Amino acid sequence: MHLVDDSIRPPAPWKVALELRALVETGLSLAGAGAGLLRRWPRGDGHVVLVIPGIGQEDGSTFFLRGLLRRLGYDARGWGQGRNSGTAHLDPKLKDRLLRLCDESGRPVSVVGWSWGGIFARELGKEFPESVRCVVTLGTPFTGNPTANSLTWLFRLMNGRPAAVRPRWFELREPPPVPNTSIYSRTDGVVSWRCSLNEPGAQNENVGIVSSHLGMGQNPMALYVLADRLAQPPGRWQPFRPPVAWGRLFIVSDPL
Repeated sequence: MHLVDDSIRPPAPWKVALELRALVETGLSLAGAGAGLLRRWPRGDGHVVLVIPGIGQEDGSTFFLRGLLRRLGYDARGWGQGRNSGTAHLDPKLKDRLLRLCDESGRPVSVVGWSWGGIFARELGKEFPESVRCVVTLGTPFTGNPTANSLTWLFRLMNGRPAAVRPRWFELREPPPVPNTSIYSRTDGVVSWRCSLNEPGAQNENVGIVSSHLGMGQNPMALYVLADRLAQPPGRWQPFRPPVAWGRLFIVSDPL
């Protein structure tokens, strides 16, 4: 029986204050891209990557991320659904967008979700495993405790009710039956990192990095993991292995 872990609390105030470093993370990525760092990163094969923004956000929040993915050789697309309201159910329009992108390209689509956008990414992978190549989430709270975050006020504002434990919430922790990577940070100031840990599985993994929550879509470490995961050929998935030079900065949990 799945139970809520009441020991998981929202991030400490000092972590919330550290979210200001998101600006620094963006600057580091811009500097790295300008210095040609991307030339040494894993390259894409041109397949479509659907990028879903976090709660309260629109496609503009993933502009930098999608631009970098295009430079790496992917056909990166926004979700095209306006503002993410933070519901736990897939909108038929989002389902249609995934299937349309898959049909247009003639091959499965990778889905990347930032924060609550990762909930939708995982649910798309569950409902349409033949159309989803892999799922990568950035700071997504899909388990643990739905109130262990510093944005419960935003959920209430957008949905007219507070975040609470409901039967649907217990289904969210189940991983999709496709390669699935959860990128998280122990210094996340919005989401408790313990709420972003996948259960062990043959194609499930967790990769810990040093990052803010608001800057995770621009953080060099997160972007490298994302590039590495998306570059894997279909049917030949392997667990993430950090580059030697950065190895000690990552926390990697091996799948079963």
